[in-house]
Amino acid sequence: MSSSITSASERSYRLTSIDMLRGLVILIMALDHVRDFTMVGGVQDPMADPNVSPWLYFTRWITHFCAPVFILLAGTSAGLMAGRKSPRELGGFLFTRGLWLIFIELVVMSTSLTFSPFGLPQFNGQTMIALQTLWAIGASMVILSAAQLLGAHACLWIGLAIVLGHNLLDPYWPASTMFTATHPWWVGLHAQMAVSTDHFLFLVVYPLLPWSGVMLLGFGAAGVFRLPPAERDRKLLWTGLGMVAAFIVLRLLDVYGDPQHWKASPDGALATLMPFLNTSKYPPSLHFLLMTLGPAAILCAYADRWHGWLKDTLVMFGRVPFAFYVAHFYLAHLLAVAIGLAQGFKLEEMWTFFAFFPQGFGVQLGGVYIGWIAVIVILYPFCRWIANVKARRKDWWLSYL
Repeated sequence: MSSSITSASERSYRLTSIDMLRGLVILIMALDHVRDFTMVGGVQDPMADPNVSPWLYFTRWITHFCAPVFILLAGTSAGLMAGRKSPRELGGFLFTRGLWLIFIELVVMSTSLTFSPFGLPQFNGQTMIALQTLWAIGASMVILSAAQLLGAHACLWIGLAIVLGHNLLDPYWPASTMFTATHPWWVGLHAQMAVSTDHFLFLVVYPLLPWSGVMLLGFGAAGVFRLPPAERDRKLLWTGLGMVAAFIVLRLLDVYGDPQHWKASPDGALATLMPFLNTSKYPPSLHFLLMTLGPAAILCAYADRWHGWLKDTLVMFGRVPFAFYVAHFYLAHLLAVAIGLAQGFKLEEMWTFFAFFPQGFGVQLGGVYIGWIAVIVILYPFCRWIANVKARRKDWWLSYL
């Protein structure tokens, strides 16, 4: 870790724990995407398979922490900016950055998924546009750009109301799946669906309503990171423990907070634990958010006690999440192409969405982990260079990277 990055950490202790946690979750996130691109069978959600192996189940489950932590911390970082910018300045920044992230999602990230920006034969020549993480962050930032004018406390309560209450919509909101394009567009605010036009197929992977609540919650809670370290860590610890306890109680009751129910299995504790932890991510249910954000708060409470190369590495990655996010998708797809060619498949067979990769393509779970480590190692020099540039320079456009 360079001295410039380290000194930046020392000047702002509050951001070190945030950056470490952000770095950890984006590296875990890469595991899920490498699995999507390279694993034999191409199963999007192995947790939905009752016969899945525990190793594959928990490989998928651990990546559930990524999106909620990442989006909450995006709101928290915006809240910390409120101490340096006027509401008008902050609103302008959040609005333009939000639009920038949406643009990158529509143009750059969707192309990384298919390598076919001019259409896929599987979609009758339509170009696939996937509205995923950057869409959820960008659109939520646009919402936050206006909501922050109400103040941090108002954003906190609005965020809490959305997070706690959006599952009330489950019985009434039209049920849908990601490739269903028969519902009106507003269904995509709370459910996965597709919107089809003459030339484009928009896949709403991340429904906006609950994710905007998570970002507003992060913005409203940013004041915790302005507290003295001991008080901050104590609040984070007890909040995290409370969320974990609330998850266990609500999940045991299984009355409200998640559309996916569970039941005890006669096959033992592990067979019972797996459906117990299989909460809904699309949209993120109350159970899902308690299950993921609670442990994240506990980890963040202890982050400043960590030292050494591992923490420095996580902090470095956490300060360049945008660069890592964009690059790792392209690298994961290129890795899949290389594997496909080595296995005897044609280049054009791999130049598509991973759901349409040819039958028989892919590696087993051990190969996925090797590919994941390779992606991190390859991107490390690039991300470190970006982090050093951001530490040395204060150009306005670096805030958008």
